[in-house]
Amino acid sequence: MYKNKKVVVVLPAYNAALTLEKTYREIPFELVDEVILCDDHSKDNTAALALSLGIQHVIVHEKNTGYGGNQKSLYNKALEIGADIVIMLHPDYQYTPKLIPSMVNIIGEELYPVVLGSRILGMGARKGGMPMYKYIANRFLTFVQNTLIHYKLSEYHTGYRAFSREVLLGIKFNQNSDDFVFDNEMLSQIVYAGFDIGEVTCPTKYFAEASSINFSRSMKYGLGVLRVSFCHWLQRMGIWKFGMYPEIVSS
Repeated sequence: MYKNKKVVVVLPAYNAALTLEKTYREIPFELVDEVILCDDHSKDNTAALALSLGIQHVIVHEKNTGYGGNQKSLYNKALEIGADIVIMLHPDYQYTPKLIPSMVNIIGEELYPVVLGSRILGMGARKGGMPMYKYIANRFLTFVQNTLIHYKLSEYHTGYRAFSREVLLGIKFNQNSDDFVFDNEMLSQIVYAGFDIGEVTCPTKYFAEASSINFSRSMKYGLGVLRVSFCHWLQRMGIWKFGMYPEIVSS
């Protein structure tokens, strides 16, 4: 725990058997109370490996629900077991678990209720092997999002995130997409609800076993990001209302 706050790490897993143990072994268990893994109908032995490692909560989807659907199961379970600080860590070892203490400290000290591990701050993305087309798309989409959402982040597309319990209870994440754009819908909701977001520099690794979406899925994701950003702008300007946002902006 951190200052009597329960710390829970959630792992959205799909075919993660080759990297799960390495990721899990680096989690700082002197700080983390419990771990939840959701296996989104993997074709390998991810769930069995998770159980053998002693992960306390293993959720298995009977059918593949998608990256967003996986996270919904994880956050709902984290809230159910009383988590005060929730860190979403990919079990493909693309992001280092060694940043967990820093992220927990920021939320635990009430500096920010949301922390993102940014690959763009510093030189982490390209140095870690991010393909050039993904880097360019990241920079373009982030520019558009900062403009339309009226916020300033170095990137909106990292999969390394930490949230306070208040944030997860304060947004309607269960109404979001089950696909990859879930992450951007969630950040849009967080900004609209008036929660501040902190960022920490995060090294990243691109390698054969790390999960990554292909070019066509990346295009679909990019169009989804533009849609979310435009919807946020319409909501913020009072032109149109969308059910995924709260009734009143708190800032």
